[in-house]
Amino acid sequence: MVKVEKVPKIGETVVDENLRPIGKVFDLFGPVSSPYAAIKPTTQEPKRLTNATLYVLPSKRRKY
Repeated sequence: MVKVEKVPKIGETVVDENLRPIGKVFDLFGPVSSPYAAIKPTTQEPKRLTNATLYVLPSKRRKY
């Protein structure tokens, strides 16, 4: 569970401060004024990221 400032989209990639992929946004929940995101980790040691600042890379969308 991660507290978010701006609401990401489900499926967007989450990275650490070195832009290493950590996981993907799996679910959003909580009040609209203070939302949280559930992250499905892809890293072997997700516990090392406790209290770390994480970032979301916006998904690339095709423009038709």
